[in-house]
Amino acid sequence: MSLLNTTARTIALCFLVALMEGLDLQAAGIAAQGMSNAFALDKLHMSWVFSAGIFGLLPGAFVGGWLADRIGRKRVLMASVALFGLFSLFTALAWNFNSLLLARCLTGVGLGAALPNLIALTSEAAGPRLRGTAVSLMYCGVPLGAALAAVIGIADLSGGWQSVFYVGGVVPLLIVPLLGRYLPESQQFRHAQEAAPISVAKGLFGKGAALPTALIWLSYFFTLMVVYILINWLPSLLIGQGFSGRDASWVMLALQMGAAIGTLMLGWVMDRLPAWALSALIYLGILGSLTALGLVNSVSGMLVAGFVAGFFATGGQCVLYALAPHFYPASIRATGVGSAVAIGRLGAMSGPLVAGKMLALGTGTAGVMLASAPGIFIAAAAMFYLSIRRNNSLPQ
Repeated sequence: MSLLNTTARTIALCFLVALMEGLDLQAAGIAAQGMSNAFALDKLHMSWVFSAGIFGLLPGAFVGGWLADRIGRKRVLMASVALFGLFSLFTALAWNFNSLLLARCLTGVGLGAALPNLIALTSEAAGPRLRGTAVSLMYCGVPLGAALAAVIGIADLSGGWQSVFYVGGVVPLLIVPLLGRYLPESQQFRHAQEAAPISVAKGLFGKGAALPTALIWLSYFFTLMVVYILINWLPSLLIGQGFSGRDASWVMLALQMGAAIGTLMLGWVMDRLPAWALSALIYLGILGSLTALGLVNSVSGMLVAGFVAGFFATGGQCVLYALAPHFYPASIRATGVGSAVAIGRLGAMSGPLVAGKMLALGTGTAGVMLASAPGIFIAAAAMFYLSIRRNNSLPQ
């Protein structure tokens, strides 16, 4: 098998998994109104449903990355896809609030374990020169999968709110045997197995890695906080502003289409723009779109604001995903990426909880969106420094 064919096959299969990951991540937001009605849940209870899934992402990301550096990226990816597929089905069959929380948490464990392996497999198959493009091609599956969830919401299928979880459960289980048959294991992982193992602490904080690790964690934390407020709360916020459920689904579709295009375009330009320009472009775009989402009153305006928010928030996160592997050698790469994703999930988990609390206090949509501004400035500064340090990163 030629190197080009191996790389293309790896990106294609990882894209399929990312597609289903995006669908499952968006599913709770799309189904929120139906779940709320079915189980008589208020906004605070729905915050816990959203955050339960995100809570599962945290240990899943760290353990998934750690295991991948020891037993292989392919094995851990297959197990994680099977896990989130099974518990997405379980979500559709939940019978009360507690079973719903358990299902979302264990779905999150599988989703969390999948992402660092998708990033590691794709970046290692492509190599340092094409890493940004390859990770962007793979990761655009996440917003496209979320857009598919929005389409299911727009279609209002006869299965009710459970429909999106049936799709998010069955399709991943069908993908698992494809991974077993066609996905090649990372050659960099195989070569790293022949070298002396590196401890987690030394790999993340030794030999000049401490500052990049801390900045990666900061940027992931605050950027994912914004992304998950949008994913989980935006449909409900729009309905609270007087838009219909169908209008909200269209805005979510626009957001995810913007995310897919932003992922591809920003990944492509990350090697072509100066670091300061890329950081400023991404985070000014996030600030502007969040302000618009809090202030615009028309459906057309919301569609544009949603598209721009997805373009810069998710697209900017993809740039961070492409940056992180540059700072870790192959023997610790999945652990490094997994730890960053895990820290990012703390931001993702806190975002919906903070938004729910602020709404309960009556701050409204504008207050929720504008409260994200300080974290966005911190993430912008961290990303700026990481972009400059990329060319002087650790061995690849």
